[in-house]
Amino acid sequence: MAVADPKPSLVERLFAEHRGALQTFFRRRIRSQSDVPDLAQEVYLRMLRIRDQEAIRNPVHYLYTVANNLVKEHAVLERRQAACIDIDEAPAQEQLETLPAFDMDLDATQRAARLGAVLNQLSPKCRAAVVLRFSHELSFREIGDHLGVSPQMARKYVVQALGHCRRRMARLG
Repeated sequence: MAVADPKPSLVERLFAEHRGALQTFFRRRIRSQSDVPDLAQEVYLRMLRIRDQEAIRNPVHYLYTVANNLVKEHAVLERRQAACIDIDEAPAQEQLETLPAFDMDLDATQRAARLGAVLNQLSPKCRAAVVLRFSHELSFREIGDHLGVSPQMARKYVVQALGHCRRRMARLG
């Protein structure tokens, strides 16, 4: 029978001491707030992959260096995803408007409740842009006028919101 090591590892200590501060660090640097817990978890996974953790001179500084690099990677990934979508193209627009498939045992009320929870994770402008686009069927120009932003920014809000909703709804099953 193996006995558990009573002394927590470096990564466990860092996680316990800096989890909240690290999540705040991400909240201030990324657009999609719902990705914050995933990014914080990724930092710790990367820290766990380090073979010689005792060689790290300043663990807290190293933790935030990893986090900062992850913010940069996240931004690059978001730019790539946004660049790959031509929202003026009809098939892309149809694909964005189509919700992922749900299990047959979920009824419409449960799906609506889940979608409502996912929409509540969005920033107020993203949420408003989606509601104006799909509930009120406004154009991007009209949405931009309503929100006080350019039509291009209104379009970006909708694309960002739809991407977030698709990812979250797919995770919820």
